[in-house]
Amino acid sequence: MGAEPYWYYTDYQTDLNAALQTLRQREFQAGRYNPVIPLLDFPITENSLAPGAQHISIQAALEASDADGTRSILDILRVADRPCPLLGDEFEAALLGGEEYHEILGEIFNTAFPLNPAELITLFGTEQPTHEMIESVILGNTNSDAAEKFWDSIDRGSARYIIVYAENQPSEIFFAGYSFD
Repeated sequence: MGAEPYWYYTDYQTDLNAALQTLRQREFQAGRYNPVIPLLDFPITENSLAPGAQHISIQAALEASDADGTRSILDILRVADRPCPLLGDEFEAALLGGEEYHEILGEIFNTAFPLNPAELITLFGTEQPTHEMIESVILGNTNSDAAEKFWDSIDRGSARYIIVYAENQPSEIFFAGYSFD
């Protein structure tokens, strides 16, 4: 099995790590993670399957998921304030590399990274994308090249995040990632 994509929206908070932890707790309590549900159906909605947490903690769920990971936002432990230091081919080279890459890979795995301003402009034509823009460009089919480039910028076991705007104010955070396997 290959890496599985996942994505979520959560309410905006100025403390992005707090927003991530709230989202992780919500999905843990709902039981929407591997091994409870081996493959999740996205998008997650109020009608999505929610069997409830089957582990005593998120950490226990992470351990039970083994090398596959939870195939969910539970795999993401922190939010970075800078874009990912390695993308695409550089990441693949680091995986094949030696000990010199161990530290930097440790910074990438389990982390959500922002898009830089140029990426936002390329994808959306603005640094303040709306919910509709994300649905159309990243999750829709209005620009398949842009969507492919976005998904290709995400390394296994990591995620990207975008602050979503409504009426020129932050309203949500969009998290998108790939499972480890």
